[in-house]
Amino acid sequence: MAFAQGDYEEALAEYRLAVRQGAADPSITGRIAHTYAIMGRVDDAGAYYLETSSKDEGFADQAVSDLMRLALDAKENNDRFAMATAVETALRLRPGIGVGDMSLPLAQHYFKNGEYGRALPFYQSAMADATDSLPEIVFEIAQAYEEIGDCDHALIGFERFREMVRPWERGEVDWYIGTCAFSLAGDLRSSPAAGEQELERALELVNRIVEVGEPRNIQAQAWFQKGEILDQLGACEEAMEAYEQVRYVDQAGPLLDRALRRYDEIRFGRGLDNFPEERCR
Repeated sequence: MAFAQGDYEEALAEYRLAVRQGAADPSITGRIAHTYAIMGRVDDAGAYYLETSSKDEGFADQAVSDLMRLALDAKENNDRFAMATAVETALRLRPGIGVGDMSLPLAQHYFKNGEYGRALPFYQSAMADATDSLPEIVFEIAQAYEEIGDCDHALIGFERFREMVRPWERGEVDWYIGTCAFSLAGDLRSSPAAGEQELERALELVNRIVEVGEPRNIQAQAWFQKGEILDQLGACEEAMEAYEQVRYVDQAGPLLDRALRRYDEIRFGRGLDNFPEERCR
């Protein structure tokens, strides 16, 4: 009666009393959940719907319907936390349900809160539905990949963003490109299974670092790594040129000393006893 009259607080009191008196019918907690949903109380509605659905799977559809309505209301009110909470609970009850135009705001909510792994599926969904890709969204997706340690996908995104913006807007993305490229090149070179194909890819990456010129504080390392890779590939003249470039970036550092030693080793044949003569070409 209280519910029909719109007195939701009184209705809740009646339902809770029934539960305290031992009512085991899941429809009672289902009514509590639905009442909370009508009142816009996302956390309470979600908690009671999870409890009810664990007892009777038949309530899941009603739960998802109420929760997605709450999520849409929260989106309209720019309450992204409530929107995310409602969607998370709905997905627990029905994994894989579509979230429509909430994909992007959900992705950005998780991104802003540092939950990059949770943001990415929503970004991907948003991009699949978009007719045009906004540069700032492409950049956020790339950053999310970089944050979870997936520089392969991050680098693709950063390069795509770089193509979308004007040259004077590339400073920050060039830093990310250089950082990811350096990380990937290091991983390739340190792999026990690194062969010529991996070294060629690592060479492409260090060349990209040098091309974008960022980050500036690793340019000497990039040139040194280029020399090391070329040396391993047997391109000794090119390796010497790379080692020599270190002097222009790191004029008085320990890396310069190493680069000059490596240059001399190749030029004068010192320290190369373990390599066949035909290694250099």
